[in-house]
Amino acid sequence: MQISGRFTIAVHILTCTDYFHDDYTITSNFLASSIGVNPVIVRQVILFLKRAGLIDVVRGKEGIILARPLEEITLYDVYIAVESVKGGKLFRFHENPNPDCPVGKNIHSALDWALDEVQSSLEEKMRGITLREISQRLPPQN
Repeated sequence: MQISGRFTIAVHILTCTDYFHDDYTITSNFLASSIGVNPVIVRQVILFLKRAGLIDVVRGKEGIILARPLEEITLYDVYIAVESVKGGKLFRFHENPNPDCPVGKNIHSALDWALDEVQSSLEEKMRGITLREISQRLPPQN
């Protein structure tokens, strides 16, 4: 199991947009230079964030802007915006356990509750952390 790099790129985009919004026009090229990835990747993540209502893209001087203040955006909001979790499940179960084996036949029902608990705990923790808390750990602007 691994959450993709889109998640941390999205958090970077949102915090960078807030951090520099008064001094720079925020563009995909500007963000890509901060993140250290190709602007095409940034544009893909921007589409996810825009669809989720976390950012707006304004032509001209404003560029990319936050649709909500960072204190109203949680890690969970970002996770939901950029991660395509099949069926809402974080863990993917192996497909062909042996139905003739007592473990293989029952592993799904034996393990599902634990995986659901782990996912619920992770999501609850993510709901409790705002991007403002993340941004407050950055150095102040000069």
